Amino acid sequence: MGLMFPSSDQKFNTVISKNTFYFYNKEFEEYYEGHISSMAQNIFLLKNRIERNGLKESVLLEHITEIEDGLDAILTVTGFSKESLQRLVTFIRATDDETLSSLVNKDSWPCEDFKTEWSLDKIKSIVKTNRKFAEGIVNLFFRGPTVPVIKKVLPLFEFKKLDIKKFSFSIESLIDTIIRYKTKGSYKASREGNPEVVIEQVLTFHKLTFEKGKFRIPKAGNIPRTMDFIVPNKTSPKIIIECSYAVTTASGMGDKAKTEKTVADYLKKNYPNVIFVGFVDGIGWYVRRGDLKRMVDAYDFVFTFHNDELENFENLLKETFYGK
Repeated sequence: MGLMFPSSDQKFNTVISKNTFYFYNKEFEEYYEGHISSMAQNIFLLKNRIERNGLKESVLLEHITEIEDGLDAILTVTGFSKESLQRLVTFIRATDDETLSSLVNKDSWPCEDFKTEWSLDKIKSIVKTNRKFAEGIVNLFFRGPTVPVIKKVLPLFEFKKLDIKKFSFSIESLIDTIIRYKTKGSYKASREGNPEVVIEQVLTFHKLTFEKGKFRIPKAGNIPRTMDFIVPNKTSPKIIIECSYAVTTASGMGDKAKTEKTVADYLKKNYPNVIFVGFVDGIGWYVRRGDLKRMVDAYDFVFTFHNDELENFENLLKETFYGK
């Protein structure tokens, strides 16, 4: 006897009548509750130390060097994510700012050519074995906001987390941390914080029209691909611009690079006179150099949002549309 396939109504009713509402794994839930309890104890220990000995660099230094996951307590209290710390450490490794280097004791950091980003586990390991490095991490939270280059490079939303007053455990500072945790998703999703707005402003300033649209790409399975900017329009495009600003890293960045290569081949075949431009920027791309190499190879011109590069982009627009 053959299989009896359920009807559409039967499948629908299965999901409605046998819905578990919230899936959970009991062992995982118990493990995670233990993790939360452990982190709470970690933070209470830090709070007690500060109340007993005062809010000093030496107190935080003792906590992150002697307590397991002590650095996690610092991050949790401030709302500074582990990814944000990784990116900031990467920025410090890549930057030769004298004031910042002095603040973090950079001369005492492990001397390595930049090949990959340090994981949080590696940062914790160095904290335990290199006291000067640990002092530098503490200094970031104590005096980081006084360093001009940090204020310049960090978005204000993240910069405000480097507030030593958070370790006073006042209601005001804890509320600030909670709100930043709660609003982080909407902050990232907000259009006003999207770097594409800068491109729009440049195009508008030069009185250039643009459209966002789809091209069919046979080599990608005939899937519609939405392009960020088609200048001046889809009917007679001269420049097509894609924007990829990555602050975090993700496996999807490799897929993005492959897709852009497919798009580039399609454009060269079907729109040979169109200039394919990529705005590729952000520390996420800085640390994913293999994907970055594949990404930039897809474009005719690549720009970042650095002022010098925005000027170069404007020059390309002038030359392309106004012959200047």
